[in-house]
Amino acid sequence: MKKFIKRAIFSKTLAKLFIKPILRCHSKCYALASRYSVILNNGIHPKHRILKYKEWFLENIEPGWTVLDIGSNTGMLPCMLAQKAKFVYGIEINDEYVSIAKTQYANDNIEYICADATTYNYASCKLIDCITMSNVLEHIEGRVDFLKRIIHQVNWAREEQKRFLFRVPQIDREWLVLYKKEMGVEYRLDPTHYVEYTLESFTKEMDEAGIKIINADIHFAEIYAVCEASSELRFSHTK
Repeated sequence: MKKFIKRAIFSKTLAKLFIKPILRCHSKCYALASRYSVILNNGIHPKHRILKYKEWFLENIEPGWTVLDIGSNTGMLPCMLAQKAKFVYGIEINDEYVSIAKTQYANDNIEYICADATTYNYASCKLIDCITMSNVLEHIEGRVDFLKRIIHQVNWAREEQKRFLFRVPQIDREWLVLYKKEMGVEYRLDPTHYVEYTLESFTKEMDEAGIKIINADIHFAEIYAVCEASSELRFSHTK
């Protein structure tokens, strides 16, 4: 009897019927686990403590640098960078996040800007040593044009060292993600992501933007990359 029930439950017919709902349930459970963990951690996602990604950005800037953090959210990363940097700009499109940043993560050497990072005129900023983007690039549709425009528009402190620090999500973080995509089920960590990367696709996109990867590591299924824009780059829109 047990063998019959087991055979019936794990039949090809039921597998075809239930695989997509189960995959969707898996994604929903991931999202719920994230939300509940934030509630239990007094409003701050425990990933900040576990991943220590802000510390990686801090380690990869130099004392005295002026840093432009694009997609600064509520200001936690700019606030940490300001411990080491001479000055930090934090640009964020969400006015509620900017209000939180100005209230909870303010500092004399930080300026928060509420604006769309893809259209903002960076020429008005101080000389920039480094641009940081932590889980931001994947939210931008025309990424190559965007990167070319900032490289061209920013007033760099040193033409020979246009430094970028990127943190982006990996699509090949586990087999189940790629299987969800294959099955036509939502697979992205966030539905607002235009892309999730393999190391190869990230490298290709950087090449198209005129950016060289100096060093790239994988931590917790995310790509952490230290990059530099080519001093030979000439600004032009891709078609």
